[in-house]
Order: sequence, then C-alpha cells, then structure tokens
Amino acid sequence: MSSGSIAVSDYCRGIWRTRFFWLSLVKMDLRTRYRRSMLGIGWSLLHPVAMTIVLCTIFSKLFGQPWREYGPYVLSGMALWNYFAGVTVDGCQSFLQGESYIRQHPAPLAIYPLRTTLSAGFHFLLALVVVLVFTWCVHGFGNLPALTALLPVLLLLFVFGWAVSCCVSILNVMFQDTQHLVMVAMQILFYITPVFYPAEMLRERNLAWIVDYNPLAGFMEMIRQPVLTGQLPIFPGVGLAVATTVFVSLIATIGLARMQQRLIFHL
Repeated sequence: MSSGSIAVSDYCRGIWRTRFFWLSLVKMDLRTRYRRSMLGIGWSLLHPVAMTIVLCTIFSKLFGQPWREYGPYVLSGMALWNYFAGVTVDGCQSFLQGESYIRQHPAPLAIYPLRTTLSAGFHFLLALVVVLVFTWCVHGFGNLPALTALLPVLLLLFVFGWAVSCCVSILNVMFQDTQHLVMVAMQILFYITPVFYPAEMLRERNLAWIVDYNPLAGFMEMIRQPVLTGQLPIFPGVGLAVATTVFVSLIATIGLARMQQRLIFHL
C-alpha cells in the first residue's frame, strides 16, 4: 500500500474516531435553529413547499403543464437546490464557525464541512419524503421499484456536497470575499439549472449545452427519474455527476491535506 493511501486511510479513521464530536455539533445546530419555534423542523419544509405553490400558480399555465405533473417536478427541484445552496453558502462559514474548536483540538478539518453537509442533508431528506408523498398522492405507487436507485444517488450527492463544502470553506478562509462571490454565482446558477422549468425548453432553443454540461442538472435528473417517472437515471447525466464528484473530491482532498497544519494561521 502506498504512503498516500495510508495517509488517506488514517485520515478517514480520524474522522470516524471523532464521530461523537461532529454528530453532537450537528445536533446542536439543529436544536439552535429551531429553538423556541412553533413549527420547528416544519420551517425547513415551508420554503420549498411555498415556492412550489407560487411557481405552480404562475408557470404551470405558462409552460402548458398540469399541476399534477409540474408540482412534483418543481418540489423535487427546490428540495435539491436548497441542499446544494446550503452546503455551498453555509459551507463558506464551516471553518470560521468552528474556529474555537479548531484552535483547541487538532481534529481532521474535514469534520467541519461534514457538519454543514449533514445539516443540509437532513433537511433535504425531509423534503424528499414530502416529494415522495406528493408523488404517490397524484400518481400512485408505480415508482416503487425504481426507488432503490436513490440509494447510490443520495450517497453520491452527499459526497459531492461534502467536497463542495470543503472547497468553498478553504477558499473563504484564504479570501473572505468568497462568500459574497458564491452568493452571486448561486443566483446565476439557479436560473441556468432546470429547477422550475423543463430542461427540454433549453434543448428546443439550441441551449442544450446549458443542461448537458451542468452537473446540477444531472443530479436533478438522477433524483427526478426514479421519483417522478419510475425509471432509472439515464447515463449522460449520471456520468457527468460522477465525474464532477470525483474531480471536486480530489480538489477537496488536496486542499485539506495542504491546509491541515496551516489553516490555524489564517483564522
């Protein structure tokens, strides 16, 4: 076994050894967020549901789609988008938020973006349950056989979100305008990702490249195909999502390896 493989293996074991620490951080974040709230976790579902209602009211007629088809489509898109926005925008603050812990204990730096990713993932899973229930109510249970495909998709989505969170958190420590640039980029990315409009609209207007080279569009299809149509995800979107996840994970690994001992001097 090479020295690089040994180092990665030791690093992963270090993350696992501190599991009680970062799990307690996730629980603390959730408790703090919904403390003294009447709706509690229900607030995490209010945003995608409210946006779905508004967008269905406006765009279902504009796009010529019945609400039974368009509603689950938009709700699934909003659920996934909120997850990605969470791991990206909130991920910028991962190390700054955990500064006091970083100064006191030399734990693997990856646990702090992991904290952000798990919190966002928790809300995403809640929203996904709502999407499934909504789909079953309007279309029945014909998608059940294909739902097994969600397991590897969710795992891939988790790794992608964790890697993205690691990258933006490192960049934001080195260059704190990153968080503002990320927010601007997210606004642009929202409109070039088929969150609330059908991807076919872009292909019909010779803008297929916006969808074909957008990894988020690939993730959208990987979620929507099993849930909405009961079919397995198609290969082009899967290939792009996998390739992007591997690439971003590699960048995150290199960044963490270089900053593990030096990050403290930039906080």
